[in-house]
Amino acid sequence: MDITEILARCDHTLLKQTSTWEQIRKLCDEGIRYHTASVCIPPCYVRQARDYAGDRLKICTVIGFPNGYATSAVKVYETEDAVRNGADEIDMVINIGMVKEQRYADVLDEIRAVRRACKDQILKVIIETCLLTEEEIMQMCEIVAASGADFIKTSTGFAGEGATFRGVELIKETMGDRTRIKAAGGIRTLEDAQRFVEIGADRLGTSRIVALAAEKNSAETNVVPDRTAAETGGAPRKEIPE
Repeated sequence: MDITEILARCDHTLLKQTSTWEQIRKLCDEGIRYHTASVCIPPCYVRQARDYAGDRLKICTVIGFPNGYATSAVKVYETEDAVRNGADEIDMVINIGMVKEQRYADVLDEIRAVRRACKDQILKVIIETCLLTEEEIMQMCEIVAASGADFIKTSTGFAGEGATFRGVELIKETMGDRTRIKAAGGIRTLEDAQRFVEIGADRLGTSRIVALAAEKNSAETNVVPDRTAAETGGAPRKEIPE
């Protein structure tokens, strides 16, 4: 698979608690340069990013992030605010406790409420696969499919483990083509990115693929690449969640 095909599926991500506008601006520059599907950024930067990037780049943000246990009313308000500020895509975290209590009707109601607040914008539902059993993952596939959401997303990257091949395979087996899949968290190599796409992921949430593309481009052109926004700010790369 050509690297441009992989980049076109990437939500270029920076969600560190210490993220600054300068880092987000650089992230946007990289998203524009490498034609990523979007940049995924904290809600507080959505308006600035929209004003800066204009129509050159899709802006994605997160709702109920990363724990998912805000009330449904708060998630709806966050979504409405993000859309007003110019967000094109919304990645919401489900209430994991509700899933553990098998309150599936409440989970579905919450997703549908956020779906309405999204209006015509894309909604991705983060189910945090590392915290769920396979049976719970399969149940969430059915709920997300029934909710009208555009994507089911594996992970926040903040819960100890990100996307796994087995997790994406299980989602694909259960969902079929009813809802698209976003694999996120811990995607560190082009080989892994390609593998996730091959087994069913339509989108990839990652902070690293653009850096790898820049390195590859540098090797081919003998030009030293700029550091990506995910590599700035003093934190080692391995500590940056996706």
